[in-house]
Amino acid sequence: MTTLSDDALRHLWMHFTRLGGFAQGEVPVIARGEGCYVYDQHGKRYLDGLSGLFTVQVGHGRKELADAAARQSETLGYFPVWSFAHEPAITLATRLAEYAPGDLNRVFFTPTGGDAVETAIKLARQYWKLRGQHSRTKVISRYLAYHGTSMGALSLTGVPSIKTPFEPLMPGAIKVQTPYRYRCHDCMNLGACTLRCADDLALRIEMEGPDSVAAVFMEPVQNTGGAFTPPEGYWQRVREICDEYDVLLVSDEVIAAFGRFGHMFGSQRYGYQPDMITFAKGVTSGYAALGGVMISDRLAEPFLNDTTAFLQGQTFGAHPVSCAVANANLDIFEREDICGHVLANEGRFKSLIEGLRDIPLVGDVRGDGYFLAIELVPDQATRGLFTDDQAEWLLRGYLSPRLYEAGLICRADDRGEPVITLSPPLIAGEEEFAFIERTLRTALTDASVEFARREGR
Repeated sequence: MTTLSDDALRHLWMHFTRLGGFAQGEVPVIARGEGCYVYDQHGKRYLDGLSGLFTVQVGHGRKELADAAARQSETLGYFPVWSFAHEPAITLATRLAEYAPGDLNRVFFTPTGGDAVETAIKLARQYWKLRGQHSRTKVISRYLAYHGTSMGALSLTGVPSIKTPFEPLMPGAIKVQTPYRYRCHDCMNLGACTLRCADDLALRIEMEGPDSVAAVFMEPVQNTGGAFTPPEGYWQRVREICDEYDVLLVSDEVIAAFGRFGHMFGSQRYGYQPDMITFAKGVTSGYAALGGVMISDRLAEPFLNDTTAFLQGQTFGAHPVSCAVANANLDIFEREDICGHVLANEGRFKSLIEGLRDIPLVGDVRGDGYFLAIELVPDQATRGLFTDDQAEWLLRGYLSPRLYEAGLICRADDRGEPVITLSPPLIAGEEEFAFIERTLRTALTDASVEFARREGR
């Protein structure tokens, strides 16, 4: 008799997964969740230290979200918003406009975050054509940044290892520096950031020609590479550059929105005004698929002519069940003050993880809110780099299985330098923080000893 794990291995094509990696073990099957924890098919409990995928803001097993989906399914299970509207989408769009900074008063709903990024690219291009500036087609993003897997979003993505199998991609996707102070050749040994990483944006716009650039896409805190937080003045300088060259600024907040940094939108945490915000994930806490783009009144204005339409749409955009779940999720945010909880507890979380710096493999700890990363190094003094073989052994051969066995789900990532990313549900507190710290301390200490032994130190 086959098990669920057997059937998964034979029939389920898991995302971003080495399908040949389960030869010596079964596919983990997650059966249920409750609060900050999930349980596998054998009943073993794990702390969800990644919120599923930076998504389950209010925790697992929230019956009110399931009830909201059921009620909406009984009333109107599906209808498109192609020249129609329905109450859940109207209510959600109105609420999001009230939360959003500045004049971001219109919402285009999509099924996912990648669709939201794709939509923002298309909106920027059509906007400039309606303005008579047909040459503005190029888009700028940061090196190492991840923006999605559709061909347009993948073109924005700055991670070579996940781009090259699908090239050639969309032309005109330009990359600029990432605010990566730990390894910044310009200023990592200086007393303060020089903002060369921000000024690189102006340099690239000049090199490409300002009249050819449509938009800049950046995350408030960049995920890939490990929670790159902006230095003081960074976002203000980026906004100034976009204004100077009349380029649209898109804040990609698929991860950063809905409380991850203690605010409804990450741009509010760092004090800048985008022209568009892309979102997904936390808007429903993952209980239903939904994404979208917040759009400023200025960008909407050329589309208000009665003969003009934004030529974009998806069958499941603004799905009524997803919108109903999102409204119920926002009810929880307001009732339980989820953003306030993050702001009140982020200091304790970071303090505990900062304490791991005494472990030889720990090079840097960075991040804000409930989003932290630990960069691993072979030598703290030199900030040296792992070889590919060393990183493979450390992340996949040693740390990942031990953390999982210890009951902690987090991300060991080597799309940049090796990092461990932590992003627990926003309801997490002292008990969860202590478990994360204790588990990481044991695993990283043991890994440091084993790494030194392997290297003959």
